[in-house]
Amino acid sequence: MTKENAPATNHESAPSKRNFTTPRKFQGTENPRHLRALQALLTRPLPRETLDAVAGCSNGPELIAELRRRGLELPCERINFIDRDGRPCRPGVYSPTPTDRQRIYRWMAQRGRAA
Repeated sequence: MTKENAPATNHESAPSKRNFTTPRKFQGTENPRHLRALQALLTRPLPRETLDAVAGCSNGPELIAELRRRGLELPCERINFIDRDGRPCRPGVYSPTPTDRQRIYRWMAQRGRAA
């Protein structure tokens, strides 16, 4: 197939991976894994592996997705890193935005106790 006959690809029409709207208010949680993750995220940014260990889960990205559906942004910054084999890689590190922090602290105050 020549370049002229190749099907056109329109990346703009592809559906977004985040096809939901983040609620304006953090809806809170009673899930122990969420609570452990929130406490750690308020302390420091977390790579996925550390998030798994701290929260006691094996799928940190899904845990983050659950918290996003509850109203947090929790962006994932890709960092440059060298793995144990000496190869470059780009692991993700999660951290709350300033707005996330406000939402979490407001929820904690309404809840009446720390996460």
